Amino acid sequence: MKFKNLTLIVFSTVTVSLHAQQKTLTTNTGTPVGDNQDSQTVGQNGPVLLEDIHLIEKLAAFDRERIPERVVHARGVGAYGEFVAAEDFSAVTSASLFSKKDKVTPVFVRFSTVMGGGASPETQRDPRGFAVKFYTDQGNYDIVGIHFPVFFIRDAIKFPDFVHALKPSPIYNKQDPNRIFNFFSHVPEATNMLTRLYTDNGIPANYRQMDGSGVHAFKWVNAAGQVMYVKYTWKSMQGIKNLTAEEASAIQGKDFQHATVDLYENIKKQNYPSWELYVQMMKPEDLDKFDFNPLDDTKIWPDAIAKPVLVGKMTLNRIPDNFFEDVEESAFSPGDLVPGIAPSEDKMLQGRLFSYFDTQRYRIGPNFQQLPVNASKAEVNSYNQDGLMSNRGKHSDINFQPSTDPNGSVDNAKYDYPTATYPNVSTVQKKISKPNDFKQAGEYYRSLSEIDKVHLINNLSGDLAVVTDRDVVKKMIGYFYMADSDYGKRLAAKLHVTREEVEAMFMSK
Repeated sequence: MKFKNLTLIVFSTVTVSLHAQQKTLTTNTGTPVGDNQDSQTVGQNGPVLLEDIHLIEKLAAFDRERIPERVVHARGVGAYGEFVAAEDFSAVTSASLFSKKDKVTPVFVRFSTVMGGGASPETQRDPRGFAVKFYTDQGNYDIVGIHFPVFFIRDAIKFPDFVHALKPSPIYNKQDPNRIFNFFSHVPEATNMLTRLYTDNGIPANYRQMDGSGVHAFKWVNAAGQVMYVKYTWKSMQGIKNLTAEEASAIQGKDFQHATVDLYENIKKQNYPSWELYVQMMKPEDLDKFDFNPLDDTKIWPDAIAKPVLVGKMTLNRIPDNFFEDVEESAFSPGDLVPGIAPSEDKMLQGRLFSYFDTQRYRIGPNFQQLPVNASKAEVNSYNQDGLMSNRGKHSDINFQPSTDPNGSVDNAKYDYPTATYPNVSTVQKKISKPNDFKQAGEYYRSLSEIDKVHLINNLSGDLAVVTDRDVVKKMIGYFYMADSDYGKRLAAKLHVTREEVEAMFMSK
């Protein structure tokens, strides 16, 4: 009996202790909530009262929990970490994050798939987004790329059509190879990217074991105003691991978010993933020396013409405290630049400079840069004001510049945009010179192992076999044949198309 009473006393003590640690539930304005389980009603069984402010606030907040998901890159995961510079690159760029050996810059990284929705599987054959936000002492700098070094198209004017073709049908709401290859049969520049996508590299095993690329060329500018064109590549320190189509199918049946789980579990175990950042450099006067346009994002820069140089190492070591606030509300743009880095004339990049900022203003509002995950860690002195959800904390009657305010913010010519001279000042609207759509696709095909070639042909023919328009199939085979004859012959044999049929298709055009 004594033991029974003792148990009751101990239990009561624990209960009181737990209650002592709890906080009072409040409304969004901090008002204590008396009952979070029962709505106010007229009598015991009457209708609910509109004056139940807590109920109305709770339901209204719930109704607005979702923001518009990204049109592309909707499925994603993110983590925090740091970037450590490998050397002093101030001779070629005045960007401070690359200005001193061992300089540490905090980062936030978001990995993603591209075409699927927010709850789509991470086992799809799809490019993987690889977006890095550097919180530098000169403001935020973003390298927004994918895990492939090239892209499907070279002009942003094609981007809405490209996405429409690869997204689900507006009638049947499913992705359809007929629609996809209908589009690509008119876009020979995609041959290089498609060849890479349909290898096993098109389905990375996880986000840790894949490389990344900035895809576009950018400009590095030093303190003297001298320009060097550059391309970025992230090399995984975990090595590369991909999935076959069969392996991806088996994993999807068990866990459709396996890559998110893999990233977070490894960080929890302190098995922190890391990547080395390499940069390739090219002088402006060398841009016209090759049989392709180096500003064309459907092309790589072969190591033989631009040797990769180690710039630094990035390590991810912290999981976000809140997925929505850090990952969903994170906003990236290739237009987030710092002094010493400028965009190149790449036509696809030029369109992205507008589109990425614009989509974030639509998705999370005009003041998205004030959200913690997007906010600069450097001091912000801007006369932009107000707008939805502004939280700038302005306390001055002077909201313009120039002014007589001795404490006001002024522009500084030291950070002016770099100048550029173009010999042809007339405006044009036509394709780039030296498109050379097939050469690099063929070189990449010939670099593959025999088993990789077999997987490529099987994966690609599997989707092309679904296409009902035989002219589209023949045209696609023709593109791959022009990249490499063996490539085209194997694909044609798999799809029961003769060489004569392919030649007749192109001769009729």
